[in-house]
Amino acid sequence: MDIIVATGNKGKLKEFKKMLSGYFDNVYSVKDFGLDADVEETGTTFEENVLIKANYVKAKTNLAVIADDSGLEVDALGGAPGLFSARYAGENATDPDNRKKLFDELKGVEDRSAHFVSVVAIIFPDGTTYMGRGETKGYIMDHEEGSNGFGYDVMFFSHELGKCFGVASEEEKNSVSHRAKAVKDVLNKLPKA
Repeated sequence: MDIIVATGNKGKLKEFKKMLSGYFDNVYSVKDFGLDADVEETGTTFEENVLIKANYVKAKTNLAVIADDSGLEVDALGGAPGLFSARYAGENATDPDNRKKLFDELKGVEDRSAHFVSVVAIIFPDGTTYMGRGETKGYIMDHEEGSNGFGYDVMFFSHELGKCFGVASEEEKNSVSHRAKAVKDVLNKLPKA
């Protein structure tokens, strides 16, 4: 069976392709079908947003769809940026813009504990839906380190790896990442062939 990843984010797509190989015959991007996964996420939880995204893409194709909604939650900021992680510094913010805003918000803050959250949904052509969730804990460093990954990776120190995601290899990050855990969770819920 083939599956389409409901994201326009190249970093996420690369991670999904690696994690889903062996489970699906072909893993496609929305761009392979001339689609855009940009849909207004009006949900108030990661679970609601992931279903909005997955159902939007499913309505335009006859393939199974996998989507995720994820974000960084910083304890001292009451869980912010959370659902707004991708647009923390504004609607058209870049990754560096979002990181700068987060650094500014954390100036003088001692407790920098944080965790990434990912909720993943797979919806099959018949509408059957499975969901998974994953988290990875760490803290926000006071500087950027490395250039690997995307988003907030270069400022997030992973407790499980004992290093910043920005210097971790792709394999290391995928072994502990929130998205990898969520994908593993949802794949474990699929009926065995």
